[in-house]
Amino acid sequence: MLTITQELYDAIVAHARADHPDEACGIVAGPEGSGRPERFIPMLNAARSPTFYEFDSTDLLKLYRELDDRDEEPVIVYHSHTATEAYPSRTDISYANEPGAHYVLVSTAEDFQFRSFRIVDGAVTEEPVKVVASYA
Repeated sequence: MLTITQELYDAIVAHARADHPDEACGIVAGPEGSGRPERFIPMLNAARSPTFYEFDSTDLLKLYRELDDRDEEPVIVYHSHTATEAYPSRTDISYANEPGAHYVLVSTAEDFQFRSFRIVDGAVTEEPVKVVASYA
């Protein structure tokens, strides 16, 4: 199950809506080994596409160095789908290289969706999302 604060949920949704009609992308980092998403990090979709997202390689390298320096890891990797349901595409699955992360997809299509998945070795498993006011 993904447990996420209302503040982080709202930030992900706002980013997805702001970048529409292009796909938005980013991560939410947390302390290593905690599994708790804490720090919202919106990224630029280098592809600037309504059907595809790509992290800028320079930005991504800088981000991973920063995460290492702060003893953090990506807890959530998120992106939006602008015209389809919030379900990982074949491309999304092939690029999923963080087996411990929650992959959040937000659909900004007519039927809004916020869904979370685990993607490990190409296997996709949807998980419940629990939105809380704060972490107890």
